[in-house]
Amino acid sequence: MTARSNCSKGDQDPAQWLPPSADALCRWGAEWTAKKLRWGLAVDEAERDRLLDAAACCGGTDVEFAPAP
Repeated sequence: MTARSNCSKGDQDPAQWLPPSADALCRWGAEWTAKKLRWGLAVDEAERDRLLDAAACCGGTDVEFAPAP
């Protein structure tokens, strides 16, 4: 992800913003999901639906995380 696209994202969640590059989408989605799982953060319905739609195009992308201490 470029600095420019990161700045355009601001503090939006996946319901409002996804990386413009298809190549970055799967990695970004997996990292977003891993952070939510690691810290036990809530996911609203719109965010979940958007992440699931994006993940459908990602094939074998794994989400790896360790629960926070």
